Amino acid sequence: MKRVFTIFVSIAVAFVVINCKPVSQQQQVNFDVQKTVIPTSIKWSERMALSIMKRHEKAWQIDNHEAPKWDYKIGMILTAYQKLYAKTGDKKYFDYAKGYADELIDSDGNFQNFNPQDHNIDFINPGKILFNLYNKTKEQKYLKALNILRRQFEDHPRTPSGGFWHKKIYPNQMWLDGLYMGQPFYARYTSQFENGKNLNDVALQFELLHDHTFDKNTGLYFHAWDESKQMAWASPQTGTAPNIWLRALGWYGMALVDALDYFPKDHPKQKELVGYLNELASAITKFQDESGLWYQVPNLQTREGNYLEASGSSMLVYAIAKGVNQGYLSKDFEKVANKGFNGLITKLIKVDVDGEIHITQVCASAGLGGNPYRDGSFEYYMREKIKTDNSHGLGSFMLAALELDK
Repeated sequence: MKRVFTIFVSIAVAFVVINCKPVSQQQQVNFDVQKTVIPTSIKWSERMALSIMKRHEKAWQIDNHEAPKWDYKIGMILTAYQKLYAKTGDKKYFDYAKGYADELIDSDGNFQNFNPQDHNIDFINPGKILFNLYNKTKEQKYLKALNILRRQFEDHPRTPSGGFWHKKIYPNQMWLDGLYMGQPFYARYTSQFENGKNLNDVALQFELLHDHTFDKNTGLYFHAWDESKQMAWASPQTGTAPNIWLRALGWYGMALVDALDYFPKDHPKQKELVGYLNELASAITKFQDESGLWYQVPNLQTREGNYLEASGSSMLVYAIAKGVNQGYLSKDFEKVANKGFNGLITKLIKVDVDGEIHITQVCASAGLGGNPYRDGSFEYYMREKIKTDNSHGLGSFMLAALELDK
């Protein structure tokens, strides 16, 4: 009996020892995040980050994807996670972004479920997280993947004026969206690895869309420009899309402040880009609703069906706040950003009993052309689905919260 008891004790001790081995930080993080009530005392950026992790153990699952996908929206969210890691030093945020990259990039730096020859500028955006991963870890696979994305600009099709097509399937078209997808990456790469030799090419992309989408009646910018003027949605005279879309303005603003990080003050194009940002901030301020938010089609606030949209509002808050923080915009614009953020948290953020937060009234998606055909009409922008916790809103809200340090 004593022998049996001794064996039992030995087994029990072994079990305890095995199960008390330290687990990796990522494993511990996933368990803790899943179980912990999210405190209301922490900042909004971290509350959103923890809420996302609570819903999605792995970053590739955001938006309820069934398989890993190299996705521009997740790239925006994980850019925010990297900023949050830089601010807090909490490694779980670094690991969440790293886990996504490691799921989609093999040991040789090759991408899974993504073909660079598709020449879709959206696919450049998630590559921004690779700079920090490479700089911190020095793993060569991240550098190889960065180089693959950089080479895409070498043979990416261009308009006759030199602008990158939004996608190979959209000939001669430039969308404001595409500036955010491609230019901050391009600017950072050429700054870090090429001594800034292609910054003029980066600036050219902004110049073309600024000059060809600017609406002199509002001071805002139409969603896109078709240099060939062949698309049914394009103006036969100017090639511009028929309407102004809030999130496109947000993409444009974020592209400016993020690309400007890599333009030295003495670069001949730096002041020009800062001027564009001031032009945008001044114009959009005139269309800010009393709630602090902006409408889906911002210049047609009173049209039936129009609504206050979360992602574009968050993007503009981020762009204006960062513009002020970096000294590109005057301090007067700080109140615009604060008013916008207060509108987000009072009107569009919902909080569960466990502290998990959700962002509502996010336009799920919008574009031009394609099948089924998107004509860029006011009615089209109103027909697009409105979702809660769509990734466009998650990432942009985190970025806005981080920049304002709320």
